[in-house]
Amino acid sequence: MTSYKEKLTVVTGNSNPKLAEEICDYLGTSLIDAEVFRFSDGEISVTIRESVRGSDVFVVQPTCPPVNENIMELLIMIDALKRASARSVTAVVPYFGYARQDRKAKPRDPISAKLISNLLTSSGADRLVSIDLHAAQIQGFFNIPVDHLLGAPILAEYFLNKGLDDTIVVAPDVGSVKRCRDFAERLDTSIAIIDKRRPEPNVSEVMNIIGDVSDKNVILLDDMIDTAGTITEAGRVLKNKGAKKVYACCTHPIFSGPAIDRLKESVLEEVVVTNTIPLSEEKKLDKVKVLSIAPLVGEALDRIFKDLSVSVLFD
Repeated sequence: MTSYKEKLTVVTGNSNPKLAEEICDYLGTSLIDAEVFRFSDGEISVTIRESVRGSDVFVVQPTCPPVNENIMELLIMIDALKRASARSVTAVVPYFGYARQDRKAKPRDPISAKLISNLLTSSGADRLVSIDLHAAQIQGFFNIPVDHLLGAPILAEYFLNKGLDDTIVVAPDVGSVKRCRDFAERLDTSIAIIDKRRPEPNVSEVMNIIGDVSDKNVILLDDMIDTAGTITEAGRVLKNKGAKKVYACCTHPIFSGPAIDRLKESVLEEVVVTNTIPLSEEKKLDKVKVLSIAPLVGEALDRIFKDLSVSVLFD
């Protein structure tokens, strides 16, 4: 008789294999033997070397940089698994690329997040698991079930264990207010809000701070840090407003372009992130603390497989 663990199958592409291995360690299983390689012209090919017939397969593949390469790997893996008669295929995409293109900000803009959702569904995905989507309404772009996990409990637990006093959570922009309010409730503290404007992509200017941060330990919270312009400028302004120490945390450490230099030179005491996106050696600064989301994702996959509630993970 086939045991339950032989039917819960995990496979990964090249975007974050270490995370996939940690998830497997949590589940007490191992990655199936599969290879994603490229032909000389750059085309992607996938070889699944084990039978997945009748299995519930979870494809762990955050669509982090190089975003387009990792998306194509994911789509082709899903297609290969469906053609190999997998019973179901769940796309486990801790970081969902293109999530910031979720609406038409100006005339003739694409809605690329919707396009990616269509591609995933067309490739044969039966379910999506993601963490801290940039815009929660992206869940509605899919016609398949979406399990939207939250990184806040992991980040909040870390700061609770630090035992900081006189803390306040600061939202780096108005769009982050709800996320920061929920985070502040976990820490039993209050929030402040930074009013900023963005004259062009990846450029932000702090206009005002709503709330009192003087003589307080500030925790800046965002879903992602990309070029680190917003978070480092916010840290500078908060220090000028009398904050004692400024910490930053996010779920997705993209750290593109000038991010590392900006973080090195910033006033931030510590930058706490998760491993949804793997960090190269040059990005592993002393002030960057990486927390693993493998137990969270592993527990979610276990519950999905057993048809148990996932929402209880956040009670």
